[in-house]
Parts: sequence; C-alpha cells; structure tokens
Amino acid sequence: MALFAVQLTFDPSDSEARMQVRPAHRDYLASLKEAGKLVEAGPFADESGALLIYDVADEAELRDILAKDPYTPAGVYELATLKEWNQVFTA
Repeated sequence: MALFAVQLTFDPSDSEARMQVRPAHRDYLASLKEAGKLVEAGPFADESGALLIYDVADEAELRDILAKDPYTPAGVYELATLKEWNQVFTA
C-alpha cells in the first residue's frame, strides 16, 4: 500500500455548485474512510481547496477513486497536487 497526498483547489465563483454536490462527496469519502482507503480529509479554512490523504495500492487505484468522487463529474475542483507521500509522524 502507498500513501498519496491530494490537494484540490476550488473555484470561489462556483461555490454554489460545490455546495449542492458536497453531501454526496462527503458520503463517498465516508465510505472510503470505512474501507480504509482514506486516511485524512478536509477543506482549507478559507474554503479555497482541500487536502486528502489516501492509502491505496498505487496511483492507478487513486485515480479510479478520484474519478468516482461526485465532485469529479460536477467539475467543482481542479487537481493541484497528487503525490506519493512518506509519512514520518502520526498524531
């Protein structure tokens, strides 16, 4: 398994569309958390984007997960960063 950090950016002029799909997005994330695929997730305090940490087999699995996220077909984010991450400390 590999950890990946994903940073999303949101278009502040289109927050209404994001708010409409956010409940489905959060339900999807909850199912990933339950399945052990999502480690941490949350929006930045200024609502400009979000940071998510995934525990997946490889980048291909992560890209499949992102494709199935309700935010993706809604087009409410841009993928700013997708990088494999080496965790050194835990909370």
